[in-house]
Amino acid sequence: MVYLSRIYTKSGDQGETSLGDGTRVPKGHVRIAAYGGVDELNSVLGVAVSLGNLPEKVSGWIRVIQNDLFDVGADLCIPESAPAQGYTPLRVQQPQVDRLERWIDELNLDLAPLNSFILPGGSPAASLLHQARTVCRRCEIGVSQLMQAESLTTPVLPYLNRLSDLLFVAARWCNGKGADDILWKPGAGAQ
Repeated sequence: MVYLSRIYTKSGDQGETSLGDGTRVPKGHVRIAAYGGVDELNSVLGVAVSLGNLPEKVSGWIRVIQNDLFDVGADLCIPESAPAQGYTPLRVQQPQVDRLERWIDELNLDLAPLNSFILPGGSPAASLLHQARTVCRRCEIGVSQLMQAESLTTPVLPYLNRLSDLLFVAARWCNGKGADDILWKPGAGAQ
């Protein structure tokens, strides 16, 4: 259980922060950037649920995903190389990735075929999901950079990759199941 008795600690005033294992690192550390991006993604999804008038199925899934994203952050905040913590650190599990794949497949059954790249937009719901998708892609980049510097064997990166795919498919689903997608017209602005 998490217990927060005080929100400010002043321990970050010199440009450092603590990882979940107590190690102090600069606030610009690649690991901090990785799970900070995940926190941003979670907030963007909260806005999508609050303002997007999402279908109940999609908003319910996003609430599950928001909880998963806290799991992702918990996984990322404790390096795999950290000494034993006296408890088993929370790690992302393959069934969480598998669930996203099932949801992608379920929505994709209803979608019109995709014959062009699409522009982010359409309905408010689709627009907000596209925004979340782009933030998720940036999170993937951050975790990929972390993986170049340190070991990460849990399926965090596959989870984020599937999530960005799900957000794309869900945006299309919220755009009249793809019928209201805005298609890219190559070179249209050059004329």
